[in-house]
Amino acid sequence: MAETKLDGKSRGVLDGLKNRHVADIIKKYADLCKPQKITVLDDSREAIEYAKDLALRNGEEAPLKLKGHTIHFDGYYDQGRDLVNTRIMLPKGLKLSKGIETIGKGQGLGEISGLLDGIMEGKEMLVKFYCLGPNNSKFSIPALQLTDSAYVVHSEDMLYRQGYQDFKSLNGSKDFFHFVHSAGRTENGVSIDIEKRRVYMDLEEERVFTINNQYAGNSVGLKKLALRLAISKANKEDWLCEHMFIMGVKPEGRERFTYFTGAFPSGCGKTSTAMVPGQAIIGDDIAYIRADEEGRAMAVNVEQGIFGIIEDVNPVDDSLIYKALTTPREIIFSNILVKDGIPYWLGMGKELPKDGINFSGEWYEGKKDNNGKEILPAHKNARYTIRISELDNADPNAENPDGVQISGFIYGGRDSDTNVPVFQSLGWAHGVFVGGVIESETTATTTAAVGVRKHNPMSNIEFLTVPLGVYIDNHMKFGEALDEPPLIFATNYFLKEDGKFLNQKTDKKVWLLWMEGRVHGEYGAIETPIGFIPKYEDLRGLFKEVFEKEYRKEDYDRQFSIRAKKLLEKLDRAEEIYKPEDNIPEIFHRHIGQQRERLKEAMEKHESDVIFPFKFE
Repeated sequence: MAETKLDGKSRGVLDGLKNRHVADIIKKYADLCKPQKITVLDDSREAIEYAKDLALRNGEEAPLKLKGHTIHFDGYYDQGRDLVNTRIMLPKGLKLSKGIETIGKGQGLGEISGLLDGIMEGKEMLVKFYCLGPNNSKFSIPALQLTDSAYVVHSEDMLYRQGYQDFKSLNGSKDFFHFVHSAGRTENGVSIDIEKRRVYMDLEEERVFTINNQYAGNSVGLKKLALRLAISKANKEDWLCEHMFIMGVKPEGRERFTYFTGAFPSGCGKTSTAMVPGQAIIGDDIAYIRADEEGRAMAVNVEQGIFGIIEDVNPVDDSLIYKALTTPREIIFSNILVKDGIPYWLGMGKELPKDGINFSGEWYEGKKDNNGKEILPAHKNARYTIRISELDNADPNAENPDGVQISGFIYGGRDSDTNVPVFQSLGWAHGVFVGGVIESETTATTTAAVGVRKHNPMSNIEFLTVPLGVYIDNHMKFGEALDEPPLIFATNYFLKEDGKFLNQKTDKKVWLLWMEGRVHGEYGAIETPIGFIPKYEDLRGLFKEVFEKEYRKEDYDRQFSIRAKKLLEKLDRAEEIYKPEDNIPEIFHRHIGQQRERLKEAMEKHESDVIFPFKFE
């Protein structure tokens, strides 16, 4: 049946691979999903333009005023990652950590097969080949996408490297990921069977099923869904797959960039950190990290593009991104406000129109949904999709098949009342502990409630496909085996007092340059119970140099005071989470106990639960 729906050109593209595993997958899901037509696309410019044009023709995207700009809308109730219906299909006898949603493999396959039956009737199935990581690299993983959404293919063409030639290089092997997606039934261009939305992952077969959705965090399989498959693969093969940006940091006068990776939960400043002016970006979201023959941590960006949160992108705080988003180039905007072909979003630094088209359809100021909730002009999780090569600060090493050497890991979160803006861990194992106890207040990037404090180890808990004990242990072992392990830092841009932020958004550039200086041994530090914090004079000099601004001692004292009582409460929460977990390394538990003792001793010595930095000098 599937063969009759392939035209001669598609048949030639498929036959050119000489890979029966690919052909069998296409046949299996074509017979199950029953599309009207199957189009197999290669890496050619013609194939890329076909998907882009189809997204416009079928109404999944619409052109905007500036050349290359298009708008895509997801359904009103399909605006974030679906954490409830995203599950790992587990074979009998296998157990994952408490926070990971699972379903028995037999039950999951039965359910998904039933929902896939006929789901593409009357539609065109698109088949596309990609490469996760640079082409022809030891890091790379080929990925096969089947979907009935041209928007998904257009997005993946911008976000990932073309992979048809990489599939040819497999020489018939089945060593690749594959993804099956369908938007399901649509009305006015959006998925309507939201109650049947499912995102199921099969780690054994390295495949993902995602249906009845369009929001890219659910539908674009190569993004957070491939992340889950790669985490499973990495933890079997002794490398790291992390929810991390990769960026180069270089102060004035330094000849070369120093490279950092950084893990921040969505909505916590991850992309804006990777886009700090004057620095270089390799990737903003997912990194593969391996040890090279010289015992160094080397990393590549899995992607070649950015699917970024657009809220608060403005010409003052995010000048590089803002310039890219407001000039002609290929960009997909999603779930923002459109008026007269011009895109508008929350926090863009200008007044928004009082009406237009948005994710709710025709919009006007004061419009409410069926529950009486006022609809914002643009969604708080509205996004943009752009190629990194379009950005002025794109690093030329992005396509280096060997990756770049990583000198520092940065762990961040959204924390209003506890952690200092930046500190360095006491060592590798302590740094793994620091990453393992990240907490963050939730944002609008998921379908869950906003403002809830969540434990999020390495900013990766939503994507873990191995037990937490295995994940933490592999991090410990990875660093211990390196001759040059990266330094580990933590940041917090969201500290408040009396409801007001203690830092400017742009201050993150100073924290970055301090971390870079620590890598090169240029700055001293104050040892505290939580790690090393900057000295006032060093930060004062950096603020003067970077912003020509006087950094006041009173601001430093407020920002870098050790809030011991709050930190102890955080340790108690972490201990409760880790206590029931199996096989957590003993050294991790030891760090909880040691940090608790250091904090208690400091409170007793200084007779306060908030201790100024100078008291540790």
